[in-house]
Amino acid sequence: MREVAFQDILEQVRDACMTANFELGEDVIAAFQKAREKEASPVGREILEQLLENAKIAQKDKIALCQDTGFAVCFVDLGDEVRVKGGHLIDAINEGVKQGYQDGYLRKSICHPFTRKNTNTNTPAIVHINLVPGNDLKIVVAPKGGGSENMSRVTMLKPSDGIEGIKQFVIQRVKESGANPCPPLVIGVGIGGTFEKAALIAKKSLLRPVGSKNPDPALATLEDELLEKINELGIGPQGLGGSTTALRYMWKCIRVILPVFPWQSTLIVMPADIKRSYCRNEYD
Repeated sequence: MREVAFQDILEQVRDACMTANFELGEDVIAAFQKAREKEASPVGREILEQLLENAKIAQKDKIALCQDTGFAVCFVDLGDEVRVKGGHLIDAINEGVKQGYQDGYLRKSICHPFTRKNTNTNTPAIVHINLVPGNDLKIVVAPKGGGSENMSRVTMLKPSDGIEGIKQFVIQRVKESGANPCPPLVIGVGIGGTFEKAALIAKKSLLRPVGSKNPDPALATLEDELLEKINELGIGPQGLGGSTTALRYMWKCIRVILPVFPWQSTLIVMPADIKRSYCRNEYD
């Protein structure tokens, strides 16, 4: 049994919250640069240029890439031979989020759903724990902004809707969202399983590096097709028109390992603005 100190987890999460809000990933920067060269709209190109400049300033001055510093979403792979010493894992994560948002001067957005009273700590964090074999602990901190989160939708499709029904739902959801999720977007889609499982895999699909290919050739082709159709909508950067509405479409299908009932299929569409990056911390 391997022991990992409560304080070590806290400090790593604290630093990850700041890094993820200050530093845009190289994959996203490369995607912005590529989109800038291809963007048909002069306004769209200027916005992409400003996003690149914004990323430079945020990294250099250690300030937030966006005023919406998001929900603190944490994906945890917890080895079954790991024991947290000195406290509870969830408490360490929440304290790390609290300190990270305080020390990094990040906006604290989490509040009571009815009274609207702010917790003033950006906690509780949204923590997903996956128990895995071994003695490693991996934590991915992925801030998720409210603008894009609010545009997420779920539907239950009939088998007769087929792949065309899936395509229509995804494209229509992006069209209806317009400028609200702050395009250019990364669009995560989960299909199969139950309501909550589809939502989780849609969110996790957003962690794939921008520009990466789906390992399933059929899904890779579908991603490319949908990305092209979404960009043909003309919503453009920040919703001001152009050919770059989305940088990547991320699809994850779990029908093979989690079959659905024969009369329905769960589909989640979850857009994400990509002004922030994801920070991965691993304990080897």
